[in-house]
Amino acid sequence: MYFANCSPRSATTQLRRWIRRNEPLKNELTETGYKEGQRVFTPRQVELVFRYFGEP
Repeated sequence: MYFANCSPRSATTQLRRWIRRNEPLKNELTETGYKEGQRVFTPRQVELVFRYFGEP
């Protein structure tokens, strides 16, 4: 987990913030059908997050 010491709600908020601030990632995620506020990621979307942020 990227935010192991946070509550699930706080961790979700922080990950969304990271995504929102990373324009290249956000653009690539959008191309895969990602919508802001999405809570479940496709395998391709997870792959992109790992590529940009590393594996947790």
